[in-house]
Amino acid sequence: MPYIIADDLPDQPAGIRFRALLDRPQILRMPGAHLGIAALLAKKAGFEALYMSGAAMSATMGLPDLGMITVDDVAWHIRQVVRASALPVLVDGDTGYGEALNVMHMVRCFEEAGAGAVHLEDQLLPKKCGHLNDKKLAGADEMCAKVAAARRARRNLVVIARTDAVASEGMDAAVDRAKRYLDAGADAIFPEALVTADMFREFAARMPGVKLLANMTEFGRTPFFTAEEFQAMGYAMVIWPVSHLRIAARAMEDLYTAIAREGGTHTCVDRMQTRTQLYETINYHAYESLDASLIATVVPEAMPQGS
Repeated sequence: MPYIIADDLPDQPAGIRFRALLDRPQILRMPGAHLGIAALLAKKAGFEALYMSGAAMSATMGLPDLGMITVDDVAWHIRQVVRASALPVLVDGDTGYGEALNVMHMVRCFEEAGAGAVHLEDQLLPKKCGHLNDKKLAGADEMCAKVAAARRARRNLVVIARTDAVASEGMDAAVDRAKRYLDAGADAIFPEALVTADMFREFAARMPGVKLLANMTEFGRTPFFTAEEFQAMGYAMVIWPVSHLRIAARAMEDLYTAIAREGGTHTCVDRMQTRTQLYETINYHAYESLDASLIATVVPEAMPQGS
C-alpha cells in the first residue's frame, strides 16, 4: 500500500532505515526506480529499497549521462519517489557536482529530499558511464576530500564511495583507493565495471568486513549474475540501475511506431496496464476518499467498440 496524504510518515530517517537493511545478512536488492510510479510498482513487487540512477534520470530528461543534470533535478526525482513509496533510496551522486563544498550541498539537499544513501565516484567531469571506455579519474586525494566532506555534511545518510579505477589503473590501485576512501569516512565501497566473477571475488577478499555494492547493468562489461551469486561472492548490495528505463523506453518506442503505422493504439491494448490496474497502483480511490467533496469514480469496465 503506498503512503498517502493522511498517513503517518516513517518514524525513522531514511538513512537509519537504509543502514538497518544493509546490516541484515541477506544481500540488499535495489532495482532502479527514479519515478514515483516506478517506485510504487517496485514496492508492490516486494522490494524494500530502491536505486536512483543518474543515467536513468538524465535519459528521462532527454540528456546523456555526462554529468549534465543538477542537484535540483535529482532532488525533484528523490522527492517524488520517497513521497510515493516511503522506501529508503540509494541515489547516484555522480562526482558530487563540484568540489568539497558542492558535495556538502548535495548531501544536505539529497537528505532533506528523503534519500537514505548516496554514492560518489572518482571520475572527473565530463564523467561517463562506468562501463564505457576512456574514463578520466580524479586523484585519490581529491576523492578523499569529497568523501570526507560528504561524511561531515550528512546527518544519517549512508555514504558509498565508488571507484572506477579497475579499468584504467588495475585491481591493486582500485583496492588501495577503496581503503583510502574508507579511511576518509565512506560507509561502503562500490567497485565499478568488474568483468569476471574472479574479479568480484578478489575485490571482496581484499576488503574483508567491508560492505560492497555490485552493479548489474545490461549491455555493459559485467556478465549476468543473480543477487544470490553476488552475495556468494561477498557483496552486500546489488543494483539494477537502468533496467526499468530500458524496458519502458522500448515499450514506448513500440507504441509510437504502432500509432504511426496503424493510426491508433488498438493493437497495443493487450500490453497496457488497464485503468483499474493504474488506479490500484497509485491508490486513486484512497486519495479520493480523503476529500468528501469528490464523488467516487466509477471505472469503465471495458472500452466502447467503434461503430
